[in-house]
Amino acid sequence: MISDIMNPNDLVKVDPVFGQNSFDNHEQIVFCNDKDTGLKAIIGIHNTVLGPALGGTRMWNYNSEWDALNDVLRLSRGMTFKSAITGLNLGGGKAVIIGDAKAQKTPELMKRFGEFVHSLSGKYITAEDVGMETADMDLVREVTPYVTGISESKGGAGNPSPITAYGVFMGMKAAAKHKYGSDVLEGKRVLVQGIGHVGESLVEHLTHEGANVIIADINEERLYEVSKKYDATIYTGNDIYSEDMDIYAPCALGATINDDTIYKIKADIIAGAANNQLAKEDKHGRLLQERGILYAPDFLINAGGIINVYAELENYGKQEIIRKTENIYNTTLEIFERAYGNGITTNDAALAIAKERIETRKQENSK
Repeated sequence: MISDIMNPNDLVKVDPVFGQNSFDNHEQIVFCNDKDTGLKAIIGIHNTVLGPALGGTRMWNYNSEWDALNDVLRLSRGMTFKSAITGLNLGGGKAVIIGDAKAQKTPELMKRFGEFVHSLSGKYITAEDVGMETADMDLVREVTPYVTGISESKGGAGNPSPITAYGVFMGMKAAAKHKYGSDVLEGKRVLVQGIGHVGESLVEHLTHEGANVIIADINEERLYEVSKKYDATIYTGNDIYSEDMDIYAPCALGATINDDTIYKIKADIIAGAANNQLAKEDKHGRLLQERGILYAPDFLINAGGIINVYAELENYGKQEIIRKTENIYNTTLEIFERAYGNGITTNDAALAIAKERIETRKQENSK
């Protein structure tokens, strides 16, 4: 009887996992718990039709475990489409570790997490994400081969952040080409929100191009450091979404384009590195289109990172990594042409191409 183990009044009615809005026919969800190390993690495997699910591990101090679950579901789904549209033979997966990366991450915790990854026998391959460093992936590698993004000294492709930023830069230039008729970003006012590893690398590319770069971040120390290094302007206003800009580049956490911000945004183009930028894909993708704001789908233009770590699995070098990443420019233009030619949103156009590739492979596998 339930009354024997808990007070019925303590029950909280919540949607089951299968009822989460972000649950999109995920194949598997793994909850990982280890008392000794304090590990609390969730691995989401969305789809493995094209290959093993590859996606980074994020460590974040979530407000609740339900927030963590929602995040891993959204992120793993995005990885499926990212790999598909980039032409990689990979499925979509992601992992989140609940906790403060600066205070709670230990070598023991990372190795224990690696053991959980190993228990999936290669169905999920992990990599670096928010709150993680290449050194953390090296620790995971000590207990499982199912990890990418390890140090170059250990035979890996190294930190994927610079390649991710380069892909975003390529996607942004394609967006400028479509919107303005020229992909030259010199003189364009670009606001980069979030200047972590990827954000800073993007600022570097934009600065070399001659763009007028504005930076925003919750870490003031980082702001001054990056501002001094690249002569970027620090945003000092109260509402960045109302700032006059040509291009908005969200490079922190997702869902910054939502019901509260979408009517404030004055940019011509949105092109950034953050995952899941649209809080509600259908609604907010359509509203951006109606407002004449060109949206470069995040899972398309931020695919440089997965291209970089995929190199470890396929054993191709830096030259091929750069070639595949630069091709994001061409794919982005194709997406824009398909979207406007068919009267659909750019996000829907990108999703359609990704889903077509998955469905084709699915039919081939069933023969």
